[in-house]
Amino acid sequence: MTAALSPVIAATTRWLVTAFPAAGPAAGGTFRAALAHAQARQAVTAAAWLRYPTVMDASLVAMAGPGGSARLDELVGAGVLGPEPHEPAWRSWVDEVVASWAACLLASPALARTAAGRLSRSPHAAGLTHDFRRLTRPDDLDREAAALLRHPDLLDRVAALHRPSLLSCLAAEHCQAA
Repeated sequence: MTAALSPVIAATTRWLVTAFPAAGPAAGGTFRAALAHAQARQAVTAAAWLRYPTVMDASLVAMAGPGGSARLDELVGAGVLGPEPHEPAWRSWVDEVVASWAACLLASPALARTAAGRLSRSPHAAGLTHDFRRLTRPDDLDREAAALLRHPDLLDRVAALHRPSLLSCLAAEHCQAA
């Protein structure tokens, strides 16, 4: 994976699992949280690789910055996710388009399978063994752990922001940074 995308992937994953948390602290809460995080990270990784298809694209976003979480925070309720005085920096690395595309992929395993199929040709995947199984073929435990994270109705406000550009990207021969 291109190192330049690591901060975007980490921050956007964190934003998603904060906005759509896993099951509570009941039995298996930590395990469920880990499963939900894995699914979010796979979705965000796939979305980031599609959004920034070349090493140059990834380098440019690392230089310019992805834009931050402000609009997304407002969309899901600023009171819930508002800026944390002790951690505002990670929020600046959240990519709104990547979060939206990841939400689309989480809500639709079929769309996720289409996206994952495109990633085998990605320069970001070169030399890596990557498995998007938790994203593309979630089992009952995955779905239970990420019930909020995969709920199409809950995700729709975020997914709808940039769904058309994801669909265009997947229909095109090569995705371009939008």
